[in-house]
Amino acid sequence: MKKIHLILFCCAALLSASCADYNRIVKTQDYIYKYECAKQYYAEGQYNRAAQLLQDVLSVLKGTDQGEESLYLSGMCNLKARAYSAASTIFKKYYQTYPRGKYVEEARFNCGYALYQMTPEPKLDQTDTFEAVTEFQNFIENFPGSRLRPKAQELIFKLQDKLVEKEYLSAKLYYDLGTYIGNGTNGNYGACIVTAENAIKDYPYTTKREDFAILILRAKFQLAQFSVEAKKEERYHNAIDEYYGFVTEYPESKYMKEAKSLFAKAQKYVTTTDEDTTLPAESETSK
Repeated sequence: MKKIHLILFCCAALLSASCADYNRIVKTQDYIYKYECAKQYYAEGQYNRAAQLLQDVLSVLKGTDQGEESLYLSGMCNLKARAYSAASTIFKKYYQTYPRGKYVEEARFNCGYALYQMTPEPKLDQTDTFEAVTEFQNFIENFPGSRLRPKAQELIFKLQDKLVEKEYLSAKLYYDLGTYIGNGTNGNYGACIVTAENAIKDYPYTTKREDFAILILRAKFQLAQFSVEAKKEERYHNAIDEYYGFVTEYPESKYMKEAKSLFAKAQKYVTTTDEDTTLPAESETSK
């Protein structure tokens, strides 16, 4: 028990001394010394302390040999401390201030990476996701031969998957709202179709392409079903055309049973309508 107490006492004493040293460093006006201490804290993994010291010296060291490094190191401290918003801002400031700087390649990548870490789940606003994609694309454009390019490309794909999921959730929401009033002439089914078609156009290689396609077919069928009589036939024909495109692209689709069912219903309406149109003419001829 005495040994444990001794160990705890020693740890407390070291912590107290460490805090005293840090407070002394914070108060010093020797900015070069403060800068060197910040680098030491960073090397020891004490990122918050290092970040605070660097914040104190950035304006003083600006324009000196240490100014460029201190700005980049400040971004790294915030990145390591998971202060991603601050990190992305600092890295952007670095590559804008030092476009040919020593760390510009890493700064551009890390700016995108910090934004990547900030991206929310798909159902939420994806502003940070779009910004992260842009940063990584700019990084690849500026450093096509970088060792970090494969990682940047991998993260772009992950970000795009999140954007695709966001579009799918939006399209699905419009479909689920159905005949609920709103969204212009074609209502929610029309909005579903437009959203899904744009997603396929914007992300042609997405793994959710088939899910978008069946959603478009469903929405076109429902749009026809709930249309005024004057527009039904044309819209059922649109649904039938969509079905043919669907089975051509996805002949082994997991949605094939549903697609065939929608086709049969649409075909039945169109066939009945055609018969109703031709019968009077045939009757007149037989007279």
